[in-house]
Amino acid sequence: MKIKHIYLLFILITQFYFCFASEVKSLESVPDLENAMYLTVNGYPCVRLLNISGEIGCANPGREKVVAPVVRLMDVDKFARPSAVLVSQDELQNFFIRVLNDHDFHNKIAGVLVESRSDLSTKERGFSPVEKFPQAKFAPYKNNSYEWNPTGSNIMWNKYNFPVFLLSQHSTLTLQEIASKNGKSKKAHTVDVAEFDLVMQTTKAGTHDSESCLKQQSCLPLGGYSVLSSLPPIDDISKQPKPILLVVASMDSASFFRDDSPGADSPMSGMISLLAAVDALSHIDAVNEFNKQLVFLVLTGEAWGYLGSRRFLAELDMDSDVVHGLNSTLIELVMEVGSVGKAFDRGVNSFFTHAVGGSSASDKALSAFQDALESLESSIKVTTASKSNPGIPPSSLMTFLRKNSSLSGLVLEDFDTAFSNEFYNSHLDDISNVNSSAIATAASLVARTLYILASEGKESNQKALNSINVNSSMVEELLGCLLTCQPGLSCALVKDYIAPISTCPNHYVGVLLGPPTSTPILDYVSDVSRFVWNFLAERTSTLRENASSACTQDCSRGEVCIRSEKKGKDTCVVSTTR
Repeated sequence: MKIKHIYLLFILITQFYFCFASEVKSLESVPDLENAMYLTVNGYPCVRLLNISGEIGCANPGREKVVAPVVRLMDVDKFARPSAVLVSQDELQNFFIRVLNDHDFHNKIAGVLVESRSDLSTKERGFSPVEKFPQAKFAPYKNNSYEWNPTGSNIMWNKYNFPVFLLSQHSTLTLQEIASKNGKSKKAHTVDVAEFDLVMQTTKAGTHDSESCLKQQSCLPLGGYSVLSSLPPIDDISKQPKPILLVVASMDSASFFRDDSPGADSPMSGMISLLAAVDALSHIDAVNEFNKQLVFLVLTGEAWGYLGSRRFLAELDMDSDVVHGLNSTLIELVMEVGSVGKAFDRGVNSFFTHAVGGSSASDKALSAFQDALESLESSIKVTTASKSNPGIPPSSLMTFLRKNSSLSGLVLEDFDTAFSNEFYNSHLDDISNVNSSAIATAASLVARTLYILASEGKESNQKALNSINVNSSMVEELLGCLLTCQPGLSCALVKDYIAPISTCPNHYVGVLLGPPTSTPILDYVSDVSRFVWNFLAERTSTLRENASSACTQDCSRGEVCIRSEKKGKDTCVVSTTR
């Protein structure tokens, strides 16, 4: 599915060097000299982005490399020249706030090196580099000063004219020793320095916003490919299309550091829950008897102006091929699976439904959640969100409501009045921040609720409802695949469908390398998007008649080829997955 762009991504730098002032005793070649003098350190960069208003993020101040002594924050004033400052996680937020408000202090900073996430005080206090009301301008209500994200500092949305890197744990130990040594040095010319060798800035002068940058072709637009799938497959020739229950989740997060954006609770817990719910529903026989059409939509680009959902709605307006068989007037309810991974963290196992519309569809959905809860015979709670809230929390549903304010919808979350995720859109929102049991339980609630709604009531088949069970082991496996580097995307579940390009998953939105199309080149589609597409295509499919073991020719109308990257495993199946 095509995604429209708003923000533009510039050149990334992932390595920098340290030059040592220590004495070299034995050298036999120039490489020996370089190896003795330089240590290459890998890091996660803060990058420079553009939008229609200007620049945000980090970049070298000019076109020359930055060379500066490495010092601890407390030693900055000891050096006459600007320094590469080693900052702990605990100091990070206040450091950038001071940079923005203290010009003299700003002039002392040549670069920033952030220690790895080992310090526990940050975990206790929280860290979120985005706004207290993320993407407030998309809210379908006027109160955009409400604090959904109390730990939000907004430091990610400012411009910094110096390079910033998050260090690995090993690099942190090395740099701590160097900074400590420099702090004790009495001679400025003998200190060890950091050399930020590559330049992080636009490739052409004068391109200081997205419009000028696009015209000069000096940057790439953020974007990616969302996935749409229906259960059962949509019958193109049906004269009586069914009302649509649209189930939404997101697959991308954001972070101050581009290459470390796990998004475990927000939004990956919701996406994993959706995948597990689809898997559970795929095992029942009654899907072809549903009175409603289930459509699942996994969006990318939502962390950056809700790119995915806005593009989806634009495709509906254009009646394009990627939404063939769908009609916005048929959407009866939008159900979004939001952050659900921390629902069991407060001692009371509780989810919250944030509903809008006040229509019969919304009321039926809330009632269906309670019926689904009763069928689970569990001690968990599903509670309607507080009426004191200004409206729904930041979510893709906002985009749908701005398009159609009368639409019925709800968001399932692990919080009521404010985010329970204290690391929203940060590199600290990792697998340790979520509970697999909460995600599996949310999947069970979603699957059973959808069954009740799609079959017009739980009384129709209580036995079938009770047979809908989520595979908890698969949820655990998905967490390992999508939120860790070991096994990461090399896990058996992912490799059963695709040949992943990388092992470590990263959920920061990608860039569009070519014109968006409904049939993109696979190399232009992220590993996660390709995996989700294949997973949903199989789980929502029916085998074609006389199916062969391989897609030897193009699949027939209404069919797609799954596992196309796995030689000998590719198969045509009947599926409405795009």
